[in-house]
Amino acid sequence: MAKRNEPSSDLLVGRKDEIKHLEAIMESKEAEFVVVYGRRRVGKTFLVNTFFNDEYAFKLTGLAKKGKRDQLANFTATLNRYGNGRKFTKPRTWYEAFEKLRELLEAKRSKTKRVIFIDELPWIDSRGSNLISALEHFWNDWAVTQRDIVLVLCGSATSWITRKILKNRGGLHNRVTQKLYIRPFTLAECKEYIRNRGLNMEEKEIAECYMIMGGIPYYLKNLRRGASLSQNVDEMFFAEKGRLDDEFDALYNSLFEKSENYIKVVEALSTKNKGLTREEILQVTKLEMNGHFSKILQDLIDCDFVRCYKGYGNKTRMGIYQLVDPFTLFYYKFIQKFGHSDKPFWQYQIGTRLHDTWAGLAFEQLCLNHHRQIERSLGISGILTQVYSWATPPGAEEKAQIDLIIQRADKVINVCEMKFYDGIFKMKAKDYEDMERRIRAFREARNIRRAVHPVLVTTYGLTHNKYSHLFQNVVTLKDLFA
Repeated sequence: MAKRNEPSSDLLVGRKDEIKHLEAIMESKEAEFVVVYGRRRVGKTFLVNTFFNDEYAFKLTGLAKKGKRDQLANFTATLNRYGNGRKFTKPRTWYEAFEKLRELLEAKRSKTKRVIFIDELPWIDSRGSNLISALEHFWNDWAVTQRDIVLVLCGSATSWITRKILKNRGGLHNRVTQKLYIRPFTLAECKEYIRNRGLNMEEKEIAECYMIMGGIPYYLKNLRRGASLSQNVDEMFFAEKGRLDDEFDALYNSLFEKSENYIKVVEALSTKNKGLTREEILQVTKLEMNGHFSKILQDLIDCDFVRCYKGYGNKTRMGIYQLVDPFTLFYYKFIQKFGHSDKPFWQYQIGTRLHDTWAGLAFEQLCLNHHRQIERSLGISGILTQVYSWATPPGAEEKAQIDLIIQRADKVINVCEMKFYDGIFKMKAKDYEDMERRIRAFREARNIRRAVHPVLVTTYGLTHNKYSHLFQNVVTLKDLFA
């Protein structure tokens, strides 16, 4: 089988595992049904188009907020673009539409894979359209028998993709052969992307950028050269008619049906840094405990907006749901609260207590999202680990909490202290005493008999003095960017 043209390597940042996955799909000897999904703006379409160099046997992009009639007209126009002069009439149903696609593809025999790319599939599925049933028939009756067919479905409405395709209980049950979930960039990938765009930003500034926007390529693409990060944040999120001034509503509306209930949940979680239990979320949101509520929580987890974890030593099944999406956290902390203005709001915040308090909490979240990099720096990548948080229970006389605990299979527990600091961190007596107190409370509360190794995760390192010996290891930004 002849090889397709290779994509330009300088166009793609990161995505090495995804590219290997797609390359394996192209080498497959069977028909492949591929689902590419992930949140809005994460670069799904760009990855697919760049990898395939736009060399498709058929490519369709759904129309936003249009009904069956317009979607079928768009399908017909696309058929005619790929028809090599043949003109197709507009089908009345999706069954007829996919039959015409089959006719088109049967006339397109080639030495390479015949790739069908249907982008924004959830937009096409209007109420009562029978789109999924017709797609089922197209795949099961014909496409699956064609060893050179690669069907790629893509969409930002992650809950729709999961429910209608990945967890389909009808004719598409277990028909998906490959799925690629596209995650936000890591810090290292953010740095590579920013440098490729010619922006001059130091690692601490890139880290703060991640703490605001997460690793979302489209947000990073909106950074303007020649402007500082604080200027860019004002222009993007706080300025009247800013470049991304309506992004929050657009994000949740694109991902979830009945997004107002999802927003109620994330708003409730935004008020509690360490998270809430199911019962606490229900109490705050006034939602009903039913299957829909469970679906909301699972969808938010699937989209990497929320994580569910158990506190260290918690032997009950009760999970704690924590909001972990940097942009959503930043939205509720600042954008929703302070709104839009013709004044440079974010530039005025730099160096204030409000900014520094937020930065400390946001850095903790960044460290949680990069715990694998922390483990690599500690030299324990090959050891089985579990990540926890811990806090004394309500009503305890002495309050203490530890935000990142790494429990290792070699019987060692790493207790991480995170400090987002402008320079090299200098341990003081009160820092030493507070860390000792929390470790002691942790040991006593959980009856810990394992070795506990305190770890400092900070920007530039630790000054050696009479208190610094408390930390067994120091992890810096350089390690998080590895």
